[in-house]
Amino acid sequence: MSAAAFPEFFDQAPVIVLRDPLAEFLGAADGGVFEYHYADAVRLAGHSCPTVASAFLMTRAALAALHADALPVRGEIRVDLAQAQDAGVTGVIASIATLITGATADTGFRGLAGQFNRRNRLYFNQPLAHGELRFTRLDNSAAVEVAADMSRVPGNPRMAELMRQCLGGSANAAEQKEFRALWQGRVRSLLIDHADDPAVIRLYPT
Repeated sequence: MSAAAFPEFFDQAPVIVLRDPLAEFLGAADGGVFEYHYADAVRLAGHSCPTVASAFLMTRAALAALHADALPVRGEIRVDLAQAQDAGVTGVIASIATLITGATADTGFRGLAGQFNRRNRLYFNQPLAHGELRFTRLDNSAAVEVAADMSRVPGNPRMAELMRQCLGGSANAAEQKEFRALWQGRVRSLLIDHADDPAVIRLYPT
């Protein structure tokens, strides 16, 4: 079976590198080092969209801010979200944060002899001052909030009408192709042109 044919820009997107002590302990990865690519987030979500891309970038930015001199430690990060679990796209954002940080509410790994626990690391409906998410290091309590301002990366005006036609079944093959190209074009702009844009991915140290 051939590998998924992702858009080429997926390979140009930033990569998030972490160290997972559990992976190291059990021999799953040399030194416990994992690389997370945008394609991993797409595989988890089942689609590529601005929400998936922004969740990936917000997590990346927060981890970089909290771990300036060393690799982030997967499983040792708490994630708080401002919205309820079933509000809007909160669940999608949380799933991407979980993929990368290992943080779960009550469904993750219980740990071994008091180590490597992944539960009670993810919380919804939390009071945040500025951001959509807050990431906290469990070793030193350093924290940062982060939000994404998607208005800075607007979509093509034709997308709304093309989406309506595609969903309604009236779009022809050319219109379907145009819609997909425009949709992924916005995702590309976010991941490639604005990955490090502080006006789009906004950090708020706490």
